[in-house]
Amino acid sequence: MNAERTIIRFDNVTVALGDEAVYDRLSFSVREGEFLCILGPSGCGKSTALRVIGDLLDRAGGEIVVDGRTPTEAWGEIAFVFQSPRLAPWRSALGNVLLGMELRFGRGDRRRREARARELLALVGLERDMEKYPAMLSGGERQRVAIARALAVDPKIVLMDEPFSALDLNTRRRLRAEIEEVWRRTGKTVVFVTHDIDEALTLADRIILLSAKPTRVLETIVVDEPRPRAVAASARLQNLRARLVELFGELEEEAVSS
Repeated sequence: MNAERTIIRFDNVTVALGDEAVYDRLSFSVREGEFLCILGPSGCGKSTALRVIGDLLDRAGGEIVVDGRTPTEAWGEIAFVFQSPRLAPWRSALGNVLLGMELRFGRGDRRRREARARELLALVGLERDMEKYPAMLSGGERQRVAIARALAVDPKIVLMDEPFSALDLNTRRRLRAEIEEVWRRTGKTVVFVTHDIDEALTLADRIILLSAKPTRVLETIVVDEPRPRAVAASARLQNLRARLVELFGELEEEAVSS
């Protein structure tokens, strides 16, 4: 891992859905091994950035480079964690992690893959729940399986689309701490979409704040507080939070006036 190497780059990217312009020459970059949070108002195109990186949506203009290649060429270096875990209900936790490997790589060494799947489920705290089916797991546990499944294909980049938004507050806080530990131990590059200011301040090395559509980068904020973080206990984080709340207020006023 090279912390100075740019692994994702958006250069004057434009995206349109029908007649609506989503991105207006959007430019930003992500460094290898970085935990980057994309923050912005509802409907601004935060999740669109992940879909474009992951070659699930075409751009209308500009350039996107992912690990030195186009998104189409680099898709094998990428894994997604969505808002919904999207687990196969007929497979156990272990079986769902193995399914991710099977879909990406086809058939292979079952024994080696199962050992790796068990290792990853232990990493996310499910060493005692590997044989349980999704219906037997809590929402937070199902999302942990989804994280293990994403890591099972050994991606360089993990794209996370508001993965904790459907969970209760205590579960969200617990999973934030866990994903931070997983990131620290694996060294993966994480691009994490959220609308939660405190979540972004807790997790991110940098926060990219997006404007309303047509979307551009409104501000980039470096968060260099040591981890683990508690927003309420840090004057620096509280100041950053106040700044972000102010910027969100300005975006809402712009939306109303337009």
